[in-house]
Amino acid sequence: MDFNMKKLASDAGIFFTRAVQFTEEKFGQAEKTELDAHFENLLARADSTKSWTEKILRQTEVLLQPNPSARVEEFLYEKLDRKVPSRVTNGELLAQYMAEAAGELGPTTPYGKTLLKVSEAEKRLGAAERDFIHTASLSFLTPLRNFLEGDWRTISKERRLLQNRRLDLDACKARLKKAKAAEAKATTVPDFQETRPRNYILSASASALWNDEVDKAEQELRVAQTEFDRQAEVTRLLLEGISSTHVNHLRCLHEFVKSQTTYYAQCYRHMLDLQKQLGRFPGTFVGTTEPASPPLSSTSPTTAAATMPVVPSVAGLAPPGEAALCLEEVAPPASGTRKARVLYDYEAADSSELALLADELITVYSLPGMDPDWLIGERGNKKGKVPVTYLELLS
Repeated sequence: MDFNMKKLASDAGIFFTRAVQFTEEKFGQAEKTELDAHFENLLARADSTKSWTEKILRQTEVLLQPNPSARVEEFLYEKLDRKVPSRVTNGELLAQYMAEAAGELGPTTPYGKTLLKVSEAEKRLGAAERDFIHTASLSFLTPLRNFLEGDWRTISKERRLLQNRRLDLDACKARLKKAKAAEAKATTVPDFQETRPRNYILSASASALWNDEVDKAEQELRVAQTEFDRQAEVTRLLLEGISSTHVNHLRCLHEFVKSQTTYYAQCYRHMLDLQKQLGRFPGTFVGTTEPASPPLSSTSPTTAAATMPVVPSVAGLAPPGEAALCLEEVAPPASGTRKARVLYDYEAADSSELALLADELITVYSLPGMDPDWLIGERGNKKGKVPVTYLELLS
């Protein structure tokens, strides 16, 4: 118990000395040991790394999980070392609603069939989003958290210890300076009149006491300087390790970009497949760049009908599943052909369709009795059906 009281009193004395030294430095009443420029640059670089890592981490979490309540819930589960429950993504929830709507409104109707197709695509998008969130969390967020909760805490602890060692060192320097000043004063200026013998004895005793105090202060200063130098070296090595942290974060950033690229590529493929499937649905509404209704004109219906090309009916233009289309035998109309720019790549499903490449220009026209969602496309000597949704009709 006596040992603990002595230790407590000693710790209280050290704390008080540091507090006094810190306060005097703030008011400009005490000198402060300055670190070298290289060390200060390492400290500034470490602080900047920590600050930007926190900002990037928080914003990435917002990107992966926009719902703040869900983020708080996941944070609490992690702090309690419990497994985060599986959460349905927005795409999967939308897919569920569409599937239920199709079941109630009629899965065999055009609207119901389309709902089911879109539901399947949204479900695949939701699964791709789930994989992206999982991959990004492991390859990017986890290393950033490990740095903030591991390496940075160690650096902060050693920096606080270095600050305490510096305060002890400066307090020893101040104590030594005061002891030397008092010793010089006791040696040159006696306390009493020099004509009395007792004064010489008192002056000599005071000089000896301050001499002992100077020796003690010098010994404490050497010990404090050694501890400060050792702690400064430890802290410097940790701060120089920030370069390795940057290399690790760079590698993690590449992994994050790779996972994000994979995710968006999957989304693009899923939506492209969905668009192809919707383009093949008979009777499906498809938007085009053409106006919904023809503009008003003074031309009479008889005149308009006279200018329309008359092409014999072709059995091959029936919906899929019926007679095959012999496009080689179909001549383009004398008028009514248009240029069209291809919006997306399209792979022909069979020999009656024309494969398309994005941004190429082709000639298109329609024939009587043909599905309005399809046109006849020509590129050189090749002909084939093309979906309207993949085209931008030019004037």
